[in-house]
Amino acid sequence: MEQSPDKNILVTADGIPLKTSLARAQRRSKFVAFMMVFPLLFFIMIGFIVPIVDMLFLSIDNSIVNRILPNTVESLKNWDPYANELPDEAVYASMVDDIKKAKKAREHTKIGTRLNYESSGFASLFRKAGRKVQKIDKPPYKEALIKTDKRWADIYTWQVIKQNSSDLTDGYYLAAFDFTRKFTNGKVEPLPEKDSIYIKLFFRTLLLSTLITFLTFVIGFPVSYMLANVPTRISNILIIFVLLPFWTSLLVRTTSWIALLQQEGVINDFLILIGIISEDGRLAMIHNATGTVIAMTHILLPFMILPLFSVMKTIPKSYLRAAISLGAHPWVAFWRIYFPNTGPGIGAGSILVFILAIGYYITPALVGGSSGTFISNRIAYHISNSLNWGLGSSIGVILLVIVLFLFILYDRIIGIKNMKLG
Repeated sequence: MEQSPDKNILVTADGIPLKTSLARAQRRSKFVAFMMVFPLLFFIMIGFIVPIVDMLFLSIDNSIVNRILPNTVESLKNWDPYANELPDEAVYASMVDDIKKAKKAREHTKIGTRLNYESSGFASLFRKAGRKVQKIDKPPYKEALIKTDKRWADIYTWQVIKQNSSDLTDGYYLAAFDFTRKFTNGKVEPLPEKDSIYIKLFFRTLLLSTLITFLTFVIGFPVSYMLANVPTRISNILIIFVLLPFWTSLLVRTTSWIALLQQEGVINDFLILIGIISEDGRLAMIHNATGTVIAMTHILLPFMILPLFSVMKTIPKSYLRAAISLGAHPWVAFWRIYFPNTGPGIGAGSILVFILAIGYYITPALVGGSSGTFISNRIAYHISNSLNWGLGSSIGVILLVIVLFLFILYDRIIGIKNMKLG
């Protein structure tokens, strides 16, 4: 360390100002720290952030119509869909040209599939048009296209195309809330009661997830209390039985509950054996909400026990003894001294169980039947079966918003900083 003759600035042995040298060392240290966490950051970006952003985009994306039918979309800009008049010859000519190009690129079925989500029949309409338009090579295009299928003479067909011609759409979110925008007048209206399913599924998912969380707490709290207060040697053995489900396949555990809960299953046979129910009064505990609650409570129970146990283990036993020695009844001492100290564990376990429950779909699909499935089962259906990724993504976004809202609500009421795992 030396002192510069210029304004008494401290410098290092190689003549670099000390302030500059320290700043350089700090930058180097920050860079090393960043490189150490970069693999984890990269994994989070690829495995978590990117899929969520992609899901947000898919829930409003409608660019396929404009991409495959660009000339038709441009021609329809001056057409009034509510004037009760068919588009003019130019629109039909554009449609014939677009379908020919889409057929050549093998994309005419994609536009049919997309519009079929809005109204049934468009998939077959565009498949048929892909075969027929090759023979249309001169005007009048309107008459020729209508001759291939009478649906081209229906104003409703063009209203659907017109309404879905923009690059962005709110149609998926309207469908997720059981609403629809009428093609005949453009007004947003609720779906008929018989077609309204998603709001009911959202409420059922929240209700059953809350019930499962409550049941895991009721069962898990005394188990955790026992584990925290027995000798360490015994608690180590008992904790193995708590962890045992983690070493068994989820599918195996779920199918085991099917064997136990079905009407010809073990539980019903046992209840008949001890005389609680009759042969004709076998209980229906599978393929309904009861089966979902029972199976998921068992599967998610360790996620409540472990946080509770880790927090209870840190609570000094002297707290209860001190309260009792000062004259408090054991129950009063427990509820006013011991129980409040388990709050962080209760919060951690409840959040873990609730968030896991709200997104479960394998167990409800196998044991839930029609009354025990969750909204996540509809997401899985749209992603893997119907291939309506836009609707599946919009439902997923709504579910994500609900979870974030509940998480923020929990933070306001209890406080995330008070949530501990031990």
